[in-house]
Amino acid sequence: MTGKKPLVMITGASAGIGQETARVFSAAGYPLLLVARRPALIDAMGLPDTLAVEADVRDLGALAAAIEQGEKRFGPVDCLINNAGISRLARLDEQDPEQWRDLIDINCLGVLNGMHAVAPGMKERRHGTIINVSSIAGRKVYPHHDVYGGTKHFVHAVSEGMRQTMSAYRVRVMVISPGVAKSEIDKTITHENAYDFWDRGRKLLDGGLDACDIARTMLFAYQLPQTVNLQEMTITHTGQEF
Repeated sequence: MTGKKPLVMITGASAGIGQETARVFSAAGYPLLLVARRPALIDAMGLPDTLAVEADVRDLGALAAAIEQGEKRFGPVDCLINNAGISRLARLDEQDPEQWRDLIDINCLGVLNGMHAVAPGMKERRHGTIINVSSIAGRKVYPHHDVYGGTKHFVHAVSEGMRQTMSAYRVRVMVISPGVAKSEIDKTITHENAYDFWDRGRKLLDGGLDACDIARTMLFAYQLPQTVNLQEMTITHTGQEF
């Protein structure tokens, strides 16, 4: 154990927002448990006090095993950042139904698995923070976001329910909803019309939010006193009008 700061766990940490969040929290001195399907990309960052574990968020057993490894080395997970997600954008009637399964399994089941894996320990310790990374599409409805937006609305609903449960144990549940951002999530958009719609919006915003600013917002929220729960955070580029 480092004997310094508590352990922070980040899913989907090998790229985009997850990778930048790992850098920001590492710079702030936190030991990290970083979970991804491409752990070599995490190792390449060379962050200190970091354990990279290959695991799929759809696999609850794999997440539990990763937590066991991380806690054995650094102590209990005090903060979970449920970041793993994909953006298969398309209109429902034009989308391959197989993509619905990917969206639901990763964006919904993955969030549930992460919370389920850390909740018992946090309840026992009566301390901890869960930050679920949603999207502004979880609060508003956009073209080509039919099923994707549904999965992000799910994140808000289940977070609200979990927040009510965990408040009795003084555990915080937060949601952050970024707008258009510079990340690798666009690489998961396979429908041409949906990508064109998304790309036009991104170009109007100089590429969108920097992932670093999203990460810094999460760090700020986490470092507030445990008695303060910043329940909902919506963050967009200033030029994003909707």
